[in-house]
Amino acid sequence: MNRLSQPRSDRHSGAATDIGLRSAADKPMPWLPAWQAFVKVVDAGSMAGAARLLDCTRAQVSRQVAELESAFGVRLFERSTRRLALTPAGQVFHQHALAALESVAAAELAVGNLGAEPHGVLRVSATITFGRLHVAPLLHRLALRYPRLICELILTDQLVDLEGGDIDLALRMTRSPPQDAVARKLTTLSRGIYAAPDYLRQHGVPTSVAELGQHQTLSYLMTEGHRWHLLGPDGAEHFHASTARVRFNNNDCLLDAALGGWGLAILPAYLAAPCVAAGRLQRVLPELEPSTLFGTHLYACYTPSRRRTPKVRALLELLMAEFDPLPPWERGVVEGGE
Repeated sequence: MNRLSQPRSDRHSGAATDIGLRSAADKPMPWLPAWQAFVKVVDAGSMAGAARLLDCTRAQVSRQVAELESAFGVRLFERSTRRLALTPAGQVFHQHALAALESVAAAELAVGNLGAEPHGVLRVSATITFGRLHVAPLLHRLALRYPRLICELILTDQLVDLEGGDIDLALRMTRSPPQDAVARKLTTLSRGIYAAPDYLRQHGVPTSVAELGQHQTLSYLMTEGHRWHLLGPDGAEHFHASTARVRFNNNDCLLDAALGGWGLAILPAYLAAPCVAAGRLQRVLPELEPSTLFGTHLYACYTPSRRRTPKVRALLELLMAEFDPLPPWERGVVEGGE
């Protein structure tokens, strides 16, 4: 750690030690937690927000910031009843703190990587349905393979902050992978139009986009304007307004509705495949490719700092073996249905 020049002449004798700075009272002050707290205050915009991110009390964060200001002899924040704002000194310190903490993280990874066996806690994020069906079993296999590894799976259909959420790797279905992360394409995700055989026997099998108007068509809440967007084999675009009066933001609910004979539903192949194999769903209009906000690719996303960690590397190898060149549902391997 380089020496920090003190802004006041009477503090030049307070040199930086290996683990901390000298405060105004000439007491060693551990620098890392205080610098982390300062950066989190800037990120969250408040002491209380930083405390939530750090899982500590607001008083602890306030004390750490006060210790920093005492050590440097300057105010880092302008405080008001409504907000915090960085002072000029705070702006300068923020840039240096970010660089220093990044170097610390890199050092921790470099030292940790000396042990080749994956170890520690591996935090993985995935969407609720896909994660339940296809990620949880993989993490179980990974944990069995590496006794020093603990796997945590966070299931959410919301985008997670890789850094703020302390996520080692996120599996995302998206048209545009994040620009601030490494994104490795794992596989292509196909979707189709499905219905229960009983529904089709009662209402008939549609043979064209025009005939969709004679059917109940189920809607996903994140569909643009509650319209189906379908691409023909010649590239032509077709739009069909959903007729469903009950809508969902969850694919499991759409699957249940289709299985219950409520109508036609657009479903991902990874979810529909077990039910098709069991004769509980039938695909219709297979020449049409549904287009959604989520795109057609599954990506493994992680920050550059985690690229070489043994635990992330081990998971990536397992993911590539599982999904490349074909995902399990296209190889006839199903994970048990609904």
